[in-house]
Amino acid sequence: MTLRLEGHIVTPEGVIAGHLDIAAGRIASVSGSPIDASRAGEGGCAVLLPGFIDTHVHGGGGRDTMEGGDAIATIARRHARHGTTALLATTMTAPLGDIEAALRALGPVCRERAAQSARVLGVHLEGPYINPGRLGAQPAHATAATLAEVLRLNDLAPIKVLTLAPEVPGHLALIGPLRDAGIRVQIGHSNGSYDDGVAALRAGAAGFTHLFNAMSALHHREPGMVGAALAHAEHAEFIPDLLHVHPGAIRAALRCIPGLFCVTDSTAAAGMPDGDYRLGEHTVQKCLGGVRLADGTLAGSALTMDQALRNLVQRLGLPLTDAVRRVSTAAAEYLGLADRGRLTAGAVADVVVMDEALAVQRVFVEGEEIDVVVDA
Repeated sequence: MTLRLEGHIVTPEGVIAGHLDIAAGRIASVSGSPIDASRAGEGGCAVLLPGFIDTHVHGGGGRDTMEGGDAIATIARRHARHGTTALLATTMTAPLGDIEAALRALGPVCRERAAQSARVLGVHLEGPYINPGRLGAQPAHATAATLAEVLRLNDLAPIKVLTLAPEVPGHLALIGPLRDAGIRVQIGHSNGSYDDGVAALRAGAAGFTHLFNAMSALHHREPGMVGAALAHAEHAEFIPDLLHVHPGAIRAALRCIPGLFCVTDSTAAAGMPDGDYRLGEHTVQKCLGGVRLADGTLAGSALTMDQALRNLVQRLGLPLTDAVRRVSTAAAEYLGLADRGRLTAGAVADVVVMDEALAVQRVFVEGEEIDVVVDA
């Protein structure tokens, strides 16, 4: 059975007015005539985008990844309703036993996608291999990594991304072996110098975790980790909620880092009303659009990827085609996923249908239509 979607389709080559056919969970064909990207949604036409890919998801729908159990099922369902069709379940710094318990719960979910849910591609292990002086909102359980320990955790659930502070003794030498094991090392929660960052990239580090946040800042005589990223990185993630990073800093990063891509760093508060929620062992409060610890420290976000896209287009003024690259295609390329993050024949049928205002109307994950709530 073939399903046809019609409208203005954002493809890797630009926007076309036409139709897209879905069959057996894949895009069977895409056809139409090119139009100017600024006309997308004009005349009430639907706007078809590749499903969003979020490599940094701590929670959503009132649940936290570190809870284990069925928490990830709720998280994956909630984010799918906002257009995220694939994600990495992200852990917090915690005692090793807690991390192991979370990964045991994640393993089966990574192997098989649940109905009405985003695909959980694997794990982003954000802690505990970070600098205790740059915890941000991470709990105080930072420790040094060993290759044997990471590989043992990887046996529980596939670790696709690992955040690491390269200046911690022993960490620089681990980057190459981790890369060879198929784990992308991201520099983050780091107090290292510019030289530490450059050395980590040369050793095989793939990117940076929530660029600008929880890392040594750029100064013209001490460029820090931010300086290393802006000068040398091919890839980095950033949080476009406009609280974590000033729009001017985002624009600077867009000029410098070809594969810059969006993440939400979302907590259990994503998709939920204001109130108190769990983030690892912390209690955090959602208020005025942000999520914070009791001392006011930003603690992840309440962001969803559809709002990230709107922020890029409507607040920062990015062209729709570039914004789509930052919420979908660039992350797919970073993860080595040739059949996701793009609307082309043969790709996985991950599709988001939006209106002219970029509000979600329909979502398809691997060809399955997700039940979304559309505002009247």
